[in-house]
Formats: sequence, C-alpha cells, structure tokens
Amino acid sequence: MYYLQDMKMELIARHLGTSRSTVSRLIKRARQTGIVEITLRPEHTRAPGLSHTIADVFGIEAYVAPVADSANEIERLDQVAITTAKLIGSWFDSDMVLGIAWGTTLASIGRRLTHKATRGSAVVQLNGAANTRTSGIEYASDLISSFGAAFDASVHHFPVPAFFDYPDTKAAMWRERSVRRVLDVQRRADIALFGVGAVSGGVPSHVYSAGYLDSEDVTLLHDEGVVGDVCTVFLRGDGSYEDIALNARATGPTPAELRRIPRRVCAVAGDNKLGPLLAALAAGVVTDLVIDEVTASRLVRSAGVHRVP
Repeated sequence: MYYLQDMKMELIARHLGTSRSTVSRLIKRARQTGIVEITLRPEHTRAPGLSHTIADVFGIEAYVAPVADSANEIERLDQVAITTAKLIGSWFDSDMVLGIAWGTTLASIGRRLTHKATRGSAVVQLNGAANTRTSGIEYASDLISSFGAAFDASVHHFPVPAFFDYPDTKAAMWRERSVRRVLDVQRRADIALFGVGAVSGGVPSHVYSAGYLDSEDVTLLHDEGVVGDVCTVFLRGDGSYEDIALNARATGPTPAELRRIPRRVCAVAGDNKLGPLLAALAAGVVTDLVIDEVTASRLVRSAGVHRVP
C-alpha cells in the first residue's frame, strides 16, 4: 500500500485498524529484512544494455551492477557484493545445497547477506583454505558460517589445505571417509558461488596475497600461461587447466566438476579480473555473472562489441 499504491501512512493505519507508528515500524522492518528493496541507479547507466549484450555474446545470464565511471575498485566490489547477496537470497531456498568458494569477493558478499529462513538447506565449502602460514580454519570458517547463519543452513567445512604438497597426498586424502563426506555434499550442490582470482593488480586475490603460493609456484604459473583461478584451480586464457602441474595438488573443484552444478554464479569486480573472467567463460563454468558496470563495458569491448544498446 505504501510503495505500490502510494497511500499515506495515516490511511494505511485506518485501513489496517492500527496506529500510524505501527505502520511506520512495519515499513522500516520491511526495508531491514529485504522485503522492500530500494535501488538508486546513475541517471545514464548502461547496465541494462550491457546485461543483454553479455547474455547474447556469452550465452549466460548477466547482472550488471551500476557504478559511476569514476568509482574506485573498492566501490565497484561493494556494488557487486550487494547485487550478488540479493540474488543468492532470492535463489537459495529450503532443501537446497549452496557451494561456497572463499576469497576477497566472497567475503564482501557474506557481509551483505540479509537473513532468510530456510529448512533442510546446507552450505558447503568448495575448496580447502590451509597454507604454510595458517590452518585457514578461522578465515574459511567465519566466511562459510556467515552464509549458513544468513539462511539457517547447516554448514559443512572442508578442513584440507588449499594445495597439498604432493599429488599423492591429495589422492590418499580423497579416499578418507571424512573427506568423501564433504565431497559428496559438494556434488549435490544446487548453486555454486565463486569469484575469479587474478594474479596481480587491483584488489589482490586472497590466494595470491595470503601465503598460499611460494615464489617458485608463481614463476611456474607464469611459465604455464596462467591468468587466474576459479576455486583455486588455475586457468590459462583459453580456459584450459588439465595439464597445469599445480592443479594436481589443488583441492577446489575442477571446471568439469563445477559444470555438473546446475547454477554457477560468478561475481566479478575490477579491471584485473577481466583476463581470469574470460578464462572462466571459456572453461564454461559460469551460468550467471554478476559484474560491475565498468568491468562489464570492458568485457563487451574485449568480445568485439563496440556499441551497447
């Protein structure tokens, strides 16, 4: 009545047989809980046209977060996080499984979630988080738990390293029942949510800035032509990954494994994410893309489209 029918609070109060102050509290609560969402768009945003163009060119669903051309990397990331949090809240429901990668982008999304009660749902960690400096438990646990709390979902942590030292160790661990239990939950995921990791520039990707790789690993990745990663599985620009040596030690799902999940949501913000995003698109791991307007414009231009409807 207030937002769609433009009725005054006094009239709504009389209609409902309550006080004006009660109506005011209800309207405030509707905004706080996400029942009512208020969005401000730049006057000359290209977001709708960019969404349609990306969808047509890449064959995916695209959601472009409007930002000003002058917005910095942090502001662009924040707008993508807000949009992604709303979309996940609308898609994720009871009796569903949500697979979550970790990283800078996912942490921002976690902070923007609003509560939605579900039943029989689960949130599962997609890749390990331990490295040579830390067990990774506190970082990953806080991030994954924030999603579980937002949806009243059970939480399944994945207590393994981001990268094993030896491929044989990974193979042995993958035979353990405790690890296989988590892998089984991952395989039952209805939605996977992840970002793309960039080797350098902009807001640093967590896998490259928090001790997960030593200098020899980084040199090897450059030699292999790696441009970034999805769920700590490294990709070349053409989306190939199978023969990259470090991937034999990685604990995240491969693109082939990700493609078994029906909805695969990739959240991207920042110029340095363009190369890894193109690699992820080439690997076929994205069904739904959330991207800031500036990066979206560059993505479209990289595909040879110079005019956006």
